[in-house]
Amino acid sequence: QVQLVESGGGLVQAGGSLRLSCAASGSIFMFSMGWYRQAPGKQRELVANIRSGGSRDYADYVKGRFTISRDNAKNTVYLQMNNLKPEDTAVYYCNGLLGWEHYWGQGTQVTVSA
Repeated sequence: QVQLVESGGGLVQAGGSLRLSCAASGSIFMFSMGWYRQAPGKQRELVANIRSGGSRDYADYVKGRFTISRDNAKNTVYLQMNNLKPEDTAVYYCNGLLGWEHYWGQGTQVTVSA
């Protein structure tokens, strides 16, 4: 079992930046880690993920604006979000995947004002 705790959300104006952090209670070295988001009335969707080997995937709508990274020594994953848009407003969730087991954080709210 691993627990994930997100931080770094908040209110920002359009065009601004935020950096989300996801701290794990144990080693994430073998985990594939990701960030998802869920806006009101919408399904949870993948924003970005980074595999244990370091390869990354991004949703088309964040490419060039968001960057996912990981620090295995700190058991932490980051999501740097630049040029934020009002449509990025959502609760952002950290996800850890090991084998077939998914682990989720409690989420952090990101609100982007126009």
